[in-house]
Amino acid sequence: MDFYDLVSKRCSIRSFERNRAIPQEVLNRILNAGRVAPSACNLQPWHFHVVKSPEILEKIYPTYSRDWIQSAPCLLIVSGDRNNAWVRRQDNYNSIETDLTIVMDHLILAAAWEGLGTCWIAAFDPEIIREALQLEPNVDVFAFTPLGYAAPDSLPAVKKRKALEEITSYY
Repeated sequence: MDFYDLVSKRCSIRSFERNRAIPQEVLNRILNAGRVAPSACNLQPWHFHVVKSPEILEKIYPTYSRDWIQSAPCLLIVSGDRNNAWVRRQDNYNSIETDLTIVMDHLILAAAWEGLGTCWIAAFDPEIIREALQLEPNVDVFAFTPLGYAAPDSLPAVKKRKALEEITSYY
């Protein structure tokens, strides 16, 4: 599969093979794809939390209102320290959200390349995750994704995308 097929075919998965473990070498390749992601001034203000422990997963599940995340064997949580991110002098713009968006995209695309399903989740209660992982107050919990092999019946319908002409201007 080439890159353009990958980005076209990647989709959000909401049902996983619960008992099918992710080989560590696959997980390492995915995490490494995040590790090498670009960030403002190469500050890399992120941290990856790989949660497989049933006890910690049980503490995290209430953060999100849908039960389907419980079918994934793993949750991959991305956090970052806004104090370690680049800040633009002119208007104090902090790059933390941009940097973490880029790294999350790298992780999700790498997972798709490896044959794993993901679903970017931002609609959650970060305090539940903060408590479950015992994170410091300065750490922002940005987003997470369930990570695992898609259940055979889980592929969603193809989503309609706007035409390129609708979203592009040339000057």
